[in-house]
Amino acid sequence: MAQTWARPFYNSLAWVKTRELYIKTRMMIDGGLCEECHHSPGFIVHHKIILTEKNVNDLNVSLNFENLEYVCKSCHDSFEGHGAAGKGKAKAWCTFDEEGNPVSLREIDRA
Repeated sequence: MAQTWARPFYNSLAWVKTRELYIKTRMMIDGGLCEECHHSPGFIVHHKIILTEKNVNDLNVSLNFENLEYVCKSCHDSFEGHGAAGKGKAKAWCTFDEEGNPVSLREIDRA
């Protein structure tokens, strides 16, 4: 979910139209494949330079096609600052014992 300060940008008509046009462009180029793994379908338009409170209004960063890429959810979640808890790849919440039963890896479940 977007940071509170970024929500107005992501809800703006400028972003909605840019995102839509970028996806249409990628669909014409390669059918909308993930620009990272080139295997899975794209799912999210990602900013290569992460948006911050300081650059979100800089159109060369926020709306520039050169700073965008269409990526699958798996690739997107592997980027620094994305995924569960914003730390890149999400850590597993459970594992399985020798009998196939789930075993929680979360601290809260072990307390």
